[in-house]
Amino acid sequence: MKFKDLRKKPWFRIVSNKYVLIILVFAGWMFFLDTNSWFIHHELDQEINELQDNKNYYQTEIAKDKAVIEKLQDSVELEKFARQKYYMKRPNEDIYIIEYDTVN
Repeated sequence: MKFKDLRKKPWFRIVSNKYVLIILVFAGWMFFLDTNSWFIHHELDQEINELQDNKNYYQTEIAKDKAVIEKLQDSVELEKFARQKYYMKRPNEDIYIIEYDTVN
């Protein structure tokens, strides 16, 4: 096929139009090479989603901790927590810790 025959095809006339070529080059530049390209926006959107997930996780953890702090305002609950978590005892008590061996 010769170039003269190719020039007569309607799709070649559309693609070889200077405005279409400029638009294609501009679209390629904006999609792949620019600092505001689609790829960079996609990466930033993923990072934003991860950060929002982290934010939600930490907000739920903060709510749980606030509930524990509210619960520990009572002296009875505070003593119970200290005995269970840190094995604290009164001066005249003995504490026996029983550990069970787990068989795999």
